[in-house]
Amino acid sequence: MAIVVFIMLDGLRSDAVTPEHCPNLVAVMQRGASALRAASIMPTITLPCHMSIFHSVPPARHGVTTNTWSPMARPLPGLVDVARVAGKRCAFIYNWEPLRNLNQPGALWLAHFRDTSYDRDGDEWVAADAERLIPTVKPDFSFIYLGTVDTTGHSRGWMSAEYLAQVKAVDHLMQTILDALPAESAVLIHADHGGHDRNHGTDVPEDMTIPWVIAGPGIRRGHIVQSPVSLLDTAPTLARLLKLEPHSEWEGRCVEEVFE
Repeated sequence: MAIVVFIMLDGLRSDAVTPEHCPNLVAVMQRGASALRAASIMPTITLPCHMSIFHSVPPARHGVTTNTWSPMARPLPGLVDVARVAGKRCAFIYNWEPLRNLNQPGALWLAHFRDTSYDRDGDEWVAADAERLIPTVKPDFSFIYLGTVDTTGHSRGWMSAEYLAQVKAVDHLMQTILDALPAESAVLIHADHGGHDRNHGTDVPEDMTIPWVIAGPGIRRGHIVQSPVSLLDTAPTLARLLKLEPHSEWEGRCVEEVFE
């Protein structure tokens, strides 16, 4: 059964995506399409970024500008809300609790959370449960959030030896998830923001530049995306993979270039 999986590698800088530190993500790039200079949004903070990813509008529209969620003054449905209306079963497996507010109540078919993103091995739980649950229950769409690269950046510094070691460890966990997916699954993997020193949130290139990688049936192989890619483009692109019509108020675009 073909399913669509979106894996978030929170805080992964594009210049950390090398054969040494991310051999498995590089392998996905080789069998798919990739943009290593995709753009985050301002402010480059986790919750505003995820609201923009799932609702395809900037913070000026959805109103979330910090890691404290607030309801939209003018609500619009996000990707999971649109999928639910279309009868799709959506799952979230994650370890950072504020992500609970990315969808309207009742939109998720499966929600699996444990507060482990601040533990060095906290992504191991996410990967193990993703390996176990997705092949068993086969959601139409799964969002898998791996948070420890970001928290290591905050504690040890982006591009430090400890950060790069955590990148490599999470790259391995990502591959265990990919290995467990049903055949012919489509996967999108990217970061929400980068980081510099021990922080992020600014518009410097180190914060704003992210890797964006997609692979699966109908996706071009070994292709480097030439057109600009933004976080706002994720929901429309995933909608195409799920055979959904993007919502009329979404401001991003489907990255058509990645499709054969």
